[in-house]
Amino acid sequence: MVVVHNHYQQTGGEDQVVRAEVALLRARGHETISYSLDNSAIDGMSDVQLARTTFWNGAVYHELRELFRRHAPVAAHFHNTFPLVSPAAYYAAQREGVPVVQTLHNFRLVCPSGLLFRDGRSCEDCLGKSLAWPGVLHACYRNSRPVTAAVAAMVAFHRARGTWANAVDVYIALSAFARQKFADGGLPADRIVVKPNFLADDPGVGAHRGGYALFVGRLAREKGVRVLLDAWARLRSPYTLKVVGSGPFDASTGPPVPGVEWLGQQPSARVLELMKDASFLLLPSECYENCPMTIVEAFATGLPVLASRLGSLAEMVRDHETGLHFRAGDPADLADRVEWAIANPAAMATMGRSARQEFDARYSADRHYERLREIYAFAARVRTDAVANAMPTRATGGQRVRLSGGDRA
Repeated sequence: MVVVHNHYQQTGGEDQVVRAEVALLRARGHETISYSLDNSAIDGMSDVQLARTTFWNGAVYHELRELFRRHAPVAAHFHNTFPLVSPAAYYAAQREGVPVVQTLHNFRLVCPSGLLFRDGRSCEDCLGKSLAWPGVLHACYRNSRPVTAAVAAMVAFHRARGTWANAVDVYIALSAFARQKFADGGLPADRIVVKPNFLADDPGVGAHRGGYALFVGRLAREKGVRVLLDAWARLRSPYTLKVVGSGPFDASTGPPVPGVEWLGQQPSARVLELMKDASFLLLPSECYENCPMTIVEAFATGLPVLASRLGSLAEMVRDHETGLHFRAGDPADLADRVEWAIANPAAMATMGRSARQEFDARYSADRHYERLREIYAFAARVRTDAVANAMPTRATGGQRVRLSGGDRA
């Protein structure tokens, strides 16, 4: 197995998922080779070099062809390819007969910003368009029209070339909601499978006796931090909220809110300790999340989640089963749900037990490994079938007979 990933300049959840997946495969006895580039290299590149590399990185193409030829892996599993790896890597695998699997960690193939979010709301203006011109108009990526145009042009070029339809054998969406958005955006629906993220090491269930609520994440508008603080200011009685994370919204951006404790960025082990002691987790995102690791971690510790009724969050958290829903962007509705949770500890404890059962069924290392094996086998069948369909045929008795065949998945 070869795992290909373009690391981000700031390490995030996607980088952690890739490391955990590689470790899982190796622990189960699979020879797994990591091929990675780091976006820190962008700092030494001109705009022209970066644009050219984003479209097609010839050096990566040749390096990966040699790697695939030397090791003959059962599949090449791609994570982030933007911008340095580039879609050239898919063609390197294709030329060497290696099945291609692409995990879709964000929405970049259907939205230049990768978020489907603009001006404080969910946005699907570019979804399904051959060229994402609304994103260019609004400078959705890095607040720059030229940079957004480069991203949009790369996606459009490879759509026209057939890369997204033909060079990738199987796409992995992290939720059924995300799968539908990618299908709406033009990816082949019959080759998009759903596999959520997972947690490699089981932290165990906590006692949840700390008497506080918890938020863990980037302190940014799209994560609903302002809505969360507005909701907390509306509570009839103060209740402790511990906020973990960093970003543009912090304790200095507004007046103090009773009960809010700002803990800043914390190591993963400390976050899990806080989850084991908390009464419930809050996830008030106003953007379409994909598969937040905070939910997976919370469920592992038996912690119920109060989440926006939006996109994948409404799918991952089942209302009154593993947590509670509230209207995205509505602080009054969030405050009502928080007060209900505080007043009904027995019901929340039952939801916490259900959350742990959900973790065992969907997000454990064992389940993730089983799903990966199923997906790699599916990709191999798709690749075999694609090769068979591309084989020349000969006429026999007035019929066209394929010289070599394969089973369709």
